[in-house]
Amino acid sequence: MGDFGAFTRAALAFPAVLFTFALLVVAAYWLLVLVGGAGVDILDGGEGVDGGSAGAAGLPVTVTLSLGVLIAWTITLTGAALTESPRLRAAALGLALCAAWIGARAAARLARRLLPPERVASRDDFVGRVCVIRTGRVTDDFGQAEVRADDGSTAVVQVRTQESGLTAGSSALIFDYDADGEFFRVAPFDAALDPHGAGA
Repeated sequence: MGDFGAFTRAALAFPAVLFTFALLVVAAYWLLVLVGGAGVDILDGGEGVDGGSAGAAGLPVTVTLSLGVLIAWTITLTGAALTESPRLRAAALGLALCAAWIGARAAARLARRLLPPERVASRDDFVGRVCVIRTGRVTDDFGQAEVRADDGSTAVVQVRTQESGLTAGSSALIFDYDADGEFFRVAPFDAALDPHGAGA
């Protein structure tokens, strides 16, 4: 009990107390992840079409933040346990913040070396694919369609055409992307001729 009491006092003393409660929140979050309650993938970088990683240097922000909190808490806990000097404890806080930042960056570099790079889908990847019209009609200023990416995921995109006959459920070929208007140009197309098999 004596050791546990000393541990508790150190964890609730300055500067460790600044990270103790943050660590409890982090632990609760990852417990929810493990039991499936949070519905998140720890390797999910939050990437989407033309998107970027949400975390530092490719790591998910939840992993980066959790690692930083753990490093900072460990160092401040050690400082609180070893000394009662306010000046030395303040120094431990500064050291902890620097170590957390360095540790997170080092982990990001290691992750880039160990994990295969994930290719981020871009809008250009949809050019040449067959899409399925989801609005009642498509004109030169209105229309939406659903297109399937290589990984099997689908996206609803803005489409435009100068031709007639594109209605809900019909297939169209995406042949260009207008970056200024942020829409795809499409033309009627027979889904049976789609080499990607995405038009069905």
